[in-house]
Amino acid sequence: MKIVPLATPAAPAAIGPYAQGVSCGELVFCSGQIGLDPTTGELIAGGIEAETRRALANLAAVLDCADASFASLLRVSIYLVDLGDFTRVNAIYAEALGEARPARSTIGVAALPRGARIEIDAIATRRAPA
Repeated sequence: MKIVPLATPAAPAAIGPYAQGVSCGELVFCSGQIGLDPTTGELIAGGIEAETRRALANLAAVLDCADASFASLLRVSIYLVDLGDFTRVNAIYAEALGEARPARSTIGVAALPRGARIEIDAIATRRAPA
């Protein structure tokens, strides 16, 4: 199967030697998204809530360019600098994903790129044809 790099201007450009995501057959692998504004490339202000919303919006944009969505998520990993933010992040995550309930891990980390407080990566499948 061919590996196809994913790229969309609706999510921040990769800040290293990697793609925003890749697809292979029906699977979609999304690189970690932090709360970067896709237009400016800067980390947004507003704390963990704002960063979580922006990271989820960035993830949604990458999924969309691969014809996937939160409803087609299989696995999500959330990386938090402060596990004390778990409850606030979980509430925003639940609101964004609606009825979707993919497998998930939440991992405490010492630091993230650009001073971010959260990073989210995911594996999904493409949407079923209508």
